[in-house]
Amino acid sequence: MFVTEHTTVLLKEAVEALVTNADGFYVDGTFGRGGHSAELLDKVSENGIVLAIDKDPQAIESGRERFKQDSRLRLVHGSFADMSNFVNDQAHMGKVSGVLLDLGVSSPQLDEADRGFSFMRDGPLDMRMDTSAGLSAAEWIASADEQEISRVIKEYGEERFARRMASAVVQERSKTPITRTVQLASILAAAHPAWERGKHPATKAFQAIRIFINRELDDLEVLLNRVIDVLQVGGRLVVISFHSLEDRRVKRFIRDQERGIKLPKNLPVRDVERGVRLKKVGKAIKPTDLEVGDNIRSRSAVMRVAERVA
Repeated sequence: MFVTEHTTVLLKEAVEALVTNADGFYVDGTFGRGGHSAELLDKVSENGIVLAIDKDPQAIESGRERFKQDSRLRLVHGSFADMSNFVNDQAHMGKVSGVLLDLGVSSPQLDEADRGFSFMRDGPLDMRMDTSAGLSAAEWIASADEQEISRVIKEYGEERFARRMASAVVQERSKTPITRTVQLASILAAAHPAWERGKHPATKAFQAIRIFINRELDDLEVLLNRVIDVLQVGGRLVVISFHSLEDRRVKRFIRDQERGIKLPKNLPVRDVERGVRLKKVGKAIKPTDLEVGDNIRSRSAVMRVAERVA
């Protein structure tokens, strides 16, 4: 088993943007290996609380061991889509000072072959962040029809050769079950006619299947629809995205909440009457060249910040 240490992206920037009250109640919706939560605990006072959520039971187990001496951290196994329920259980609905989402996949998940995320290391074709529930990628590949496989690769991977790749998958599975990561990567690569220099031809398809299997975009939409009610007025939302599908949703959500209801120009109506509930805080932030040099996986990260105003 090969596992690398996870390097948290935009660590200082995210926590500095999030923490406005040292005594506050904060939610880390994507605990991962605890980088942001650890930084949050350093920033909050002895009265501050960090509620950390993760789908991955291994992440939760690791966190409980690492932070067992710090009673300010409360760990929950589950999806951030259910954040409002978890916050309600803590009697903090509408009282949260900040919510942080780091939508990237952690290095241990990517680099541990047994998790099935990597097309570079051979392992069982799983890809589930929560290994205790749902279909594995192998199970889905075995049962989905060609049209569905093509749709997923096209929609979630923005892969222009999705139809060719889906056809190749269906042809190959008729000969032998597709159960290994390198096996699937080889099939996808052989079906891809335009290899980009320095980029594995299965990259987008693997991303697409992972997003689909874990309902990543669906969970993000659910969270965004509920997160304002979780926050207190003045509370902040900080989201770090790693591909355009996520970032477009976050950007659009903040923009729509900032605009409120569309009304005729020059109508004397206050923001609260237009349904304005969020305001953007600063511009989108990207990693510095130095951070990208130290951690190549940070290169596509984009951080957006918003604050509840009503």
